[in-house]
Amino acid sequence: MKSEAVTAYETAPTSAYSSPARSLGDTGITPLSPSHIVNDTDPNVSEQQTFLVVVAIDFGTTSSGYAYSFTKEPECIHVMRRWEGGDPGVSNQKTPTTILLTPERKFHSFGYAARDFYHDLDPNEAKQWLYLEKFKMKLHTTGDLTMDTELTAANGKKVKALEIFAYALQYFKEQALKELSDQAGSEFENSDVRWVITVPAIWKQPAKQFMRQAAYQAGLASPENSEQLIIALEPEAASIYCRKLRLHQMTDLSSKAAVNGYSSSDTVGAGFAQAKEHIRRNRQSRTFLVENVIGEIWSELEEGDKYVVVDSGGGTVDLTVHQIRLPEGHLKELYKATGGPYGSLGVDYEFEKLLCKIFGEDFIEQFKIKRPAAWVDLMIAFESRKRAAAPDRTNPLNITLPFSFIDYYKKFRGHSVEHALRKSNVDFVKWSSQGMLRMSPDAMNALFKPTIDSIIEHLRDLFQKPEVSTVKFLFLVGGFAEAPLLQQAVQAAFGDKCRVIIPQDVGLTILKGAVLFGLDPAVIKVRRSPLTYGVGVLNRYVEGKHPPEKLLVKDGTRWCTDVFDKFISADQSVALGELVKRSYTPAKPSQLVIVINIYSSELDDVSFITDPGVKKCGTLRLDLTGASSTNVPARREIQTLMQFGDTEIKATAIDIATSKSVKVGIDFLNY
Repeated sequence: MKSEAVTAYETAPTSAYSSPARSLGDTGITPLSPSHIVNDTDPNVSEQQTFLVVVAIDFGTTSSGYAYSFTKEPECIHVMRRWEGGDPGVSNQKTPTTILLTPERKFHSFGYAARDFYHDLDPNEAKQWLYLEKFKMKLHTTGDLTMDTELTAANGKKVKALEIFAYALQYFKEQALKELSDQAGSEFENSDVRWVITVPAIWKQPAKQFMRQAAYQAGLASPENSEQLIIALEPEAASIYCRKLRLHQMTDLSSKAAVNGYSSSDTVGAGFAQAKEHIRRNRQSRTFLVENVIGEIWSELEEGDKYVVVDSGGGTVDLTVHQIRLPEGHLKELYKATGGPYGSLGVDYEFEKLLCKIFGEDFIEQFKIKRPAAWVDLMIAFESRKRAAAPDRTNPLNITLPFSFIDYYKKFRGHSVEHALRKSNVDFVKWSSQGMLRMSPDAMNALFKPTIDSIIEHLRDLFQKPEVSTVKFLFLVGGFAEAPLLQQAVQAAFGDKCRVIIPQDVGLTILKGAVLFGLDPAVIKVRRSPLTYGVGVLNRYVEGKHPPEKLLVKDGTRWCTDVFDKFISADQSVALGELVKRSYTPAKPSQLVIVINIYSSELDDVSFITDPGVKKCGTLRLDLTGASSTNVPARREIQTLMQFGDTEIKATAIDIATSKSVKVGIDFLNY
């Protein structure tokens, strides 16, 4: 039986009460049959064979990189070559997420090359160039992200975010294709590549769509060939890789005596030597063998076992809870991804606050604008010392101040940097005669504290949830997971609840996992919807049930406006391939475009689109021009299928009368 319900988009006689849906002047549509169907044929299986190689791009807040695997030898993951430039003492398998544009706003360079070139410019010239770093966070922090959202370069000039992201992705595309062509000995075509881009799981739909648009602009894929690009969620990628880990590829913090997973009694044994050799060989070739077996850790896991992946990067910390489903070892997400802006950038921010305290906020602000390249230098110097911070460190850490900092400060204040340090009441930071800031280990540890406290606090909240109570393992991954202070804090707080495990090359875990995800996107079978999604419809008015201000009388029929027709609830489990089916009919047979507003809420109990916390978040656009034919029936039914179980929300539609597919667009950015 078809339920009688019409959406609130038809223009109707104005009543004293004005409905937001009506005032938007939308075209009229009628939902006919709400239903949920599970589609067992996995859409990803058939099309996968056409790609020769999967290239994953880990576009990080602080550093980025790519890795790839040929579909014929999925157990070999190649991680990108060494980047030119590079910092001494820092692994160069990733390059800083920094980009430099010429004064004419054309792409110049990326990564170490951009940093070094910018640094060598004359200070007056540098002011004309546009240098951007750590810009990925803008996609997380901007509430109303659009195609026109802007970023601010180091010299204060504004530039479109979409352009910057497209330039960066284009750079990776060119690097990867060049490397693949070198390996193959012939020109490698973009059409042979399936691209995977990683994003934080806590990102909202607009940010994911923004990344996809940037990738289209960079030429990685196109709207017509959208499946050539997969958006992968960072902690999911890490989770997929952690399943493959062998004991020698991780550190188990829970057994203190263990060295990379071998207890001290085995250290002399052959196993350890073998593991060392394995790692040494891999370091040279930068090709990681991902064994096809399930790793030893995994063999301890049984059906239904749960584990947490804590992905701590530069900008965000992402927490995901997964459960194993045997026999294939598929994963099910147990609790919607949570997290927040608690990445290692927080430590940089604390350092900047400390400098403001010593030298004055007015000076630091001016210095950043007037000497942008020197400011970048100072933060690079801090970065390498930051990596040397450890819980048991006793000797001080020296941070070199650029000469122009010392010089500019004297001009600005009329006294020396040394004088400022003596005068400031910051105890643990001293001036050394070699022109350095000397920080005691306590002072450095204090800079980590607020960020680490936020992460621990967030994990504590997560462990309170019933779904997370009996977790066996906690995998700590991401670039910030290299910090011994974070490792120690997590172990101290949760070591009694579960085993804390850190993969080796922890900063590359996501990258390698993203390649595996690109080879088999169906490995995660069940996800949780982060929000409640639906549309506004008109339903038959029921006296006593519906509020009187929602009453709308039309052609003698009494309707209730603004009813929230729910597609999916917040935190609802959704299987991969599960579809939400709705049928709509155009208000007039001649109508060629149907635009339906999509609303979302963090609450799952929503009755009306006017309820508190319900926001318009996007549009579903059905374009009937291609599907129209001469003998259009009076009442057309357009069946729409929406998929919420993937990393992005997708939609398809079909004209029931003609069986033709209808062009459908789902848009969270330009609505």
